[in-house]
Amino acid sequence: MVSAGDFRNGITLEIDGAVMQVLEFQHVKPGKGAAFVRTKLKNVIDGGVVEKTFRPTEKFPQARIDRVDMQYLYKDGDLFNFMNVETYDQIAIGLDIVGDNMKFVKENEMVKVLSYNGSVFAIEPPLFVELEVTDTEPGLKGNTATGATKPAIVETGAQVMVPLFVDNGDKLKIDTRSGEYLSRV
Repeated sequence: MVSAGDFRNGITLEIDGAVMQVLEFQHVKPGKGAAFVRTKLKNVIDGGVVEKTFRPTEKFPQARIDRVDMQYLYKDGDLFNFMNVETYDQIAIGLDIVGDNMKFVKENEMVKVLSYNGSVFAIEPPLFVELEVTDTEPGLKGNTATGATKPAIVETGAQVMVPLFVDNGDKLKIDTRSGEYLSRV
């Protein structure tokens, strides 16, 4: 059990039957009345953010989030198949849970599968990936003074904005959180 007076950023708790992560917290001691803790909480299952206040003595059970390294095997319709490389157990996760997190992940790459009480609620792709450009228009000569960009399709089918000097067949380093081009490899 964690009391509201001991809240820290990033801690996950079970509050009112939901799994919440503390994004921000602030201890407030008004001149008149009792102290309280003002928080901003994110529901880790559905992503909703709420602001709540608690008395510092309120206690909540800490939620255990399991992060398991798994290998992405293949996509079958709306299902993404993953394998635990230690136990060789395979699971299929639906598109509704995966969302856009897999658009930069190739087959056989490692991802983290997040679950709570055995039910998977999210996928964490690697922070950076290296992908090959499969389709992009040639850059126009003389258009480089402004740092212009153009769209490029990478081998997973995702679109990334890249500088004009990038050509088909180039390997790129991409940040999966923002989808930004970082460099050529």
